[in-house]
Amino acid sequence: MEPGYESTRFDSPSWVFFVKASFVCALGGMLFGVVMMGEVPIWMRGYLVLGTLFLTGSTFTLAKTLRDQFEAGKLINKLAQARTEKLLKEYGVET
Repeated sequence: MEPGYESTRFDSPSWVFFVKASFVCALGGMLFGVVMMGEVPIWMRGYLVLGTLFLTGSTFTLAKTLRDQFEAGKLINKLAQARTEKLLKEYGVET
């Protein structure tokens, strides 16, 4: 990429839904496992370990996706502002 070049790529609505749903499923599964614990056999401990790993991965994915959406919105606003300033300059209006 060239210096100063920013991508205008957007995530699809399906991807955003998947990321958010994964996060909710991971959190819900983890909470369910913790609530249902009594005496702790080894399979429950395994469930908690796998749930924690899934929750951690989903959290990073959610954070990255939300950041990408925010950055894409900033670029669109910057482009719209540049177009507006160009039009105003062409018509002799001071900004």
